[in-house]
Amino acid sequence: MATRKKKVDDRDMSGGSTLEMMEAIAMLEKEKDISRDVLFDAIENSLITACKNSFGKADNVHVELNRETGAYNLYAEKLVVDHEIEDEMSEISLEEARTIDANAEVGGTVKFNLRSDEFGRIATQSAKNVIVQKIKEEERAAIFNRYSGKDHDVVTGIVQRISNGNISINLGKADGLLAENEQVDGEKLRPLDRIKVFILDVKNTPRGPRIMVSRTHPELVRRLFENEVAEVADGTVEIKNIAREAGSRTKIAVYSNNPDVDAVGACVGMNGSRVNAVVNELRGEKIDIVNWDENPAIFIENALSPAKVVLVIVDGDEKTAKVVVPNDQLSLAIGQKGQNARLAARLTGFKIDIKDETQAKDTPGFRMEDYLEDEDEEYEGEYDEDGEFMEGESYYDENGEYIGGEIAEEELSMSDGGYEEEATVEEPAAEETAAEEEAGEPGEQAQEPKEE
Repeated sequence: MATRKKKVDDRDMSGGSTLEMMEAIAMLEKEKDISRDVLFDAIENSLITACKNSFGKADNVHVELNRETGAYNLYAEKLVVDHEIEDEMSEISLEEARTIDANAEVGGTVKFNLRSDEFGRIATQSAKNVIVQKIKEEERAAIFNRYSGKDHDVVTGIVQRISNGNISINLGKADGLLAENEQVDGEKLRPLDRIKVFILDVKNTPRGPRIMVSRTHPELVRRLFENEVAEVADGTVEIKNIAREAGSRTKIAVYSNNPDVDAVGACVGMNGSRVNAVVNELRGEKIDIVNWDENPAIFIENALSPAKVVLVIVDGDEKTAKVVVPNDQLSLAIGQKGQNARLAARLTGFKIDIKDETQAKDTPGFRMEDYLEDEDEEYEGEYDEDGEFMEGESYYDENGEYIGGEIAEEELSMSDGGYEEEATVEEPAAEETAAEEEAGEPGEQAQEPKEE
């Protein structure tokens, strides 16, 4: 009895090499990033599935698997009966039960060992399919979890194949899809090219994770600078905004949270090393780095770099700006096909109208005096309830000529509810001066006669 029991126990761990199984599990765990526990669960479920396919049921089948050594014991828990066996899978006679357990009694249960290597071909294939399917599911889940955490991040990939305008990028553990509308115009990518891409979105589909990547997204530039510039990565220098026309030119606005750190200089690097690294990754795309300023007029002036600016007039409510530049700087400010002005407008969020000094002289709204007149007209309405002019502020006439801070009341008079300038104060004629001297009116000072 004991000898037979020992023989069965020696067999219950056989039916396959546990060493090979452990090596396969270790390889899957490393390459597919699948947990060992998940793989062991899959093996247990596959054995139970094989039993069900071989014997028609597996309600009383159990698996004992040592997850350290890979050794397992597959058995069916059978009821000991003293009558004719009706279900060989769930019942066992007392005589046979005592060959397994000498203390077996009717009404009790014994563990009847099953041999996995005795399963039929169909059952074995079913068990294999269960393991393979579980591995695929876990591999997809692992890939999704890995790259969903990198959403809106930059990763390095290798161009695999080009099909119908779309490019497949090998990201290491998975493939990313670089759609045609996310590719840079004029950028020629070939198989085995190593490039950096921005992860747009990661979706879990029935066919596995779908990773969409981009080479045109403005955030790609931000992430590249974070990788190259330590001050940007640690937050000392902040990238406030980015305006990009992929493959051609990009403008970025930077701000330093440390007064001792030059934001533009930090991004440019010594001899341009840092910005050049980003330019090389973007395959020659030009990058303008400008200082961000909370004053929109200053920010707009910076954004129009490299052009020089004479005057910026901003309407904060309308989000518009009128800019005057030197005559020889107009084409530079506008840029080729309007690119410089267009990127500056995107960067600042203002609609920008640019004219040179010659054009500005003849264009309303581009002259500073236009706005000074508006302010004076507003002040001209400041009279008291008796129509008396309130002195003490500077004043300009209707021609924009400065009169002065102190204004005589007699210069203004009421006319149809408004105020008009009566006449320009002129020097009195010589005859009038002589008559006044002869009259000798009190309070008037005599003037010395002019020399002939």
